[in-house]
Amino acid sequence: MCGILGVVGQSPVNQLLYDGLQVLQHRGQDAAGIVTANSKTFHMHKGSGMVRDVFRTRNMRSLLGNAGIAHVRYPTAGSASCLAEAQPFYVNSPFGIVLAHNGNLTNTDELKADMFRNDLRHINTNSDSEVLLNVFAHEVAQRVTGHELTVDAVFGAVEAVHRRVKGAYAVVAMIAGFGLVAFRDPNGIRPLVMGCTENDGKTEYMFASESVALDCSGFKLLRDVQPGECVYVTFDGDMHSQICAENTRLAPCLFEYVYFARPDSVIDGVSVYQSRLNMGEMLAEKIRRDLPELDIDVVIPIPDSSRQSALQLANAMGLPYREGFIKNRYIGRTFIMPGQAVRKKSVRQKLNPVPLEFSGRNVLLVDDSIVRGTTSKEIVQMARDSGAKKVYFASAAPAVRFPNVYGIDMPTRAELLATGRDEAEIAREIGADVVIYQDLDALQDAVRSVNRELGLFESSCFDGQYITGDITEAYLDAIECARLDLKDKGGSEQMIDLNLNVAEQNLI
Repeated sequence: MCGILGVVGQSPVNQLLYDGLQVLQHRGQDAAGIVTANSKTFHMHKGSGMVRDVFRTRNMRSLLGNAGIAHVRYPTAGSASCLAEAQPFYVNSPFGIVLAHNGNLTNTDELKADMFRNDLRHINTNSDSEVLLNVFAHEVAQRVTGHELTVDAVFGAVEAVHRRVKGAYAVVAMIAGFGLVAFRDPNGIRPLVMGCTENDGKTEYMFASESVALDCSGFKLLRDVQPGECVYVTFDGDMHSQICAENTRLAPCLFEYVYFARPDSVIDGVSVYQSRLNMGEMLAEKIRRDLPELDIDVVIPIPDSSRQSALQLANAMGLPYREGFIKNRYIGRTFIMPGQAVRKKSVRQKLNPVPLEFSGRNVLLVDDSIVRGTTSKEIVQMARDSGAKKVYFASAAPAVRFPNVYGIDMPTRAELLATGRDEAEIAREIGADVVIYQDLDALQDAVRSVNRELGLFESSCFDGQYITGDITEAYLDAIECARLDLKDKGGSEQMIDLNLNVAEQNLI
């Protein structure tokens, strides 16, 4: 999972992009990058680590221009330790194009081979985002006559991208001397919203993975970029949009609402906060219906993303809600941290129990999900060490039993706790007395009730149904082998300041 931003303004946008990345930091902590456009020149800085560590004053001063794109990376394809795969990516032809991408392509190898044989383009990294950039650049080049780029050429290029590319992708890109392009895959798996504000009587546009980036930057949410849609904003501020794919359908990723998105965001017409309250309501109904014998004294959330669900569950069941774990705000999200050993070590650094809330009580712990189970097992043990009599563990999401191939870092079945285990076995594995999972239908209803226009969801990690229709057992085996290979490779944190002063090209 990654976070992307794009802005076309009337004044320098470097601070807007930096602030937006800070707000989207939860979507990726591995690397960050910003590219700005000043006339026909791009300026780039990107590096490994958190936004606050990548950008210094000297870097910000070099990011000149009234338009730009930005990215925070959470590695899902390619190598987490390879600095060359930090985004945005750049190609110099045609015109000069930079691109940032959230999601994961499912036909990357096929596209790489096709780009080499037919398009005569070299892919220099293992990143699917570089492949996507080169496909887009090639299709733009095919539609350019002379030195001019028309709106129809942009839409035609994105239409060709949709025909060639499979998987999940939300994209912001800039074409030197012309404008910013934003588009989303025909299934709308990964989120992308657009907003605007007025500056000196002219409209400025912002695109972001989540609406919270707009809110915090003073932009008004206009709408979501639709599945298969391309929005093109010239550097003069003229906005054009068109659906560029056939057979589009909106099937947003359910895990966005469960875990990834900030609760104060609205994506695809759904308040994430309200959807998580609804998840708690649904969990309460299941416990009352299926487990009325549970003697629960207190409901305790695992901070932060399960707080809303735990609060509503407690209210619905008439139980006390207590904060039993204190979170260290200076430790990254453990789900995102690479490597199981690092993840396990970080749990107790990240959370510390309040013994007063556990001693002598039967506690119901509520988390957003259980993926690998490492964190859950440590948390249950912390509750017992703090004096809990019984520990029940509820998940706001169903059991994660299948790999995700659309941009979430849980591709290997061997890593998933629920694979091949029932709820009783899972409870024994994490040391809980009882484990309660949300039903998939209930989770879908919790989100759909906020926006009745939502019909489908991308829920493959729960039900094994891959919405793009191209995922085979051989494909899953291949990505699992690749993932294991990557875990064996080390890396070092570095910075790269290309300060990409792309030479102005004669486009006249």
